[in-house]
Amino acid sequence: MYVYISHLHCYTPTMLACGKNKRKRNHFLYQSITMELAVEAVKMGSDGIRKNSTLICAPLMADSVNEIVVQMNRAKSSGADLVEIRLDSLKNFNHVVDVPSLIKQCPLPTLFTYRPTWEGGQYDGDEESRLNVLHFVMESGADYIDVELKAAERFNNSMRGKKPAKCKVIVSSHNYQYTPSIEDLGNLVAAIQASGADIVKIATTAVEITDVARVFQITVHSQVSGAPIIAMVMGERGLMSRILCPKFGGYLTFGALDSGIVSAPGQPTIADLLNLYNFRQIGPDTKIFGIIGKPVSHSKSPILYNEAFREVGFNGIYVHLLVDDVASFFQTYSSTDFSGFSCTIPHKESALKCCDEVDPVAESIGAVNCIIRRNNGKLFGCNTDYVGAISAIEDGLQDSQHTNKATGSPLAGKLFVVIGAGGAGKALAYGAKEKGARVVIANRTYERAKELADTIGGHALSISELDNFRPESHMILANTTSIGMQPNIDETPISKEALKSYELVFDAIYTPKITRLLREADECGAKIVTGVEMFIGQAYEQYERFTGLRAPKELFNKIMSNY
Repeated sequence: MYVYISHLHCYTPTMLACGKNKRKRNHFLYQSITMELAVEAVKMGSDGIRKNSTLICAPLMADSVNEIVVQMNRAKSSGADLVEIRLDSLKNFNHVVDVPSLIKQCPLPTLFTYRPTWEGGQYDGDEESRLNVLHFVMESGADYIDVELKAAERFNNSMRGKKPAKCKVIVSSHNYQYTPSIEDLGNLVAAIQASGADIVKIATTAVEITDVARVFQITVHSQVSGAPIIAMVMGERGLMSRILCPKFGGYLTFGALDSGIVSAPGQPTIADLLNLYNFRQIGPDTKIFGIIGKPVSHSKSPILYNEAFREVGFNGIYVHLLVDDVASFFQTYSSTDFSGFSCTIPHKESALKCCDEVDPVAESIGAVNCIIRRNNGKLFGCNTDYVGAISAIEDGLQDSQHTNKATGSPLAGKLFVVIGAGGAGKALAYGAKEKGARVVIANRTYERAKELADTIGGHALSISELDNFRPESHMILANTTSIGMQPNIDETPISKEALKSYELVFDAIYTPKITRLLREADECGAKIVTGVEMFIGQAYEQYERFTGLRAPKELFNKIMSNY
């Protein structure tokens, strides 16, 4: 099995400098590395045994030693493999007394970090005193200590060869501004290895999600040296580096005990790693799927797909992907390991242009919400939004006395108002027109509304005109914009008074499930259809395209009923 990120980005700096023949040899070396990783990985059986050896480390930060002790036990019960004790977070401590006590009381292996302010920590005291504490930590029986690359030479010189065999030294480097080039990363890893590190640690910052690819490459290639590597990319755009590190051979990842209380930006919780992302079951051959959007952290798609994958035993992982430039994303992550993607606001239209092949319906709509990478690496795009949304709206209208049941679809002949002219708006407008509805497009920018209306044979309005648009009763309203989505839950695209003219109101937003628009529509006596129904409906086909398996519809409904 040949795990790679991109056909253009699968070589270390050394390989790139060695010419075509050397590059070809290293191509096969890379293949053998990943095969070796796959062989060595602990296989997952039907009983859910972990498939990888990557550790989860819980960073512990508190004002007092007693609080750290409480956190140690929480880390153990949460499923962590070891703890990182951040000495620089403690307000007052006596290392001679407290360090041996912490080691003795800890139910897990210990990693001690005493991070100075110049490397992003809280310690701002004398450097010699700090290094003396780290020496004492080693001698007291700690399993790991973390020493910054900038301090490694001084630390080694002061150690005078008295390193305890038990303690592993992690030499680390943190970049809180950006992720360096692949060449600079390679040089950085080489410098850390040359410092005598038992374990290499690099942490960079993602300016773009494509930055993560370089860290994945470094992680895989560092296996050649034999020195384990901890490599992560900080920030929301770097989230997948923390989740997917078992696939690429990372030594450990960090998981917070509580959401929002993290030792570095973008750190997931232990609970999310284990329960949401199925971290223990990720291996070298795990297929990667994800939701592409901006914003994207609100999406419940990882909850739905990862639980379904786990239930049926499908070897895949589904992650949030905060993407700024869709074309750059697909160009960088061109491996077939990146197997399928859901696409949400604002990328549904631009993603279509990245596809090598597009389903005729999606072509007609002008937007895709599902992209599959074929075995030959080509991208196929389709649209499942319109089926999910229109079916949910039809179900909501089935029992209506104002529906002409003889015409087939309960939408036939209805005046159907779509708010929004983006990818989802296009899908709803297309679907409603196909069902025989008379379609009106309302958008902030009238020109975009007019363009879509002309395409499907409908009429256009600006959103500002909606409050006074009441040509008839029993109309259908569908909001496909982000107006009212968390955190802006007090917003609504239309006045409550105007909602009295609608028989049914649909909102594609599902965070929150009941938006202000839906709440006020319900108060006006209209039937309401939530974005959850659309979300589940559009996910059926995506799941089947992702996995080649029939969608477990009852399971989908059960999963989403909890949210």
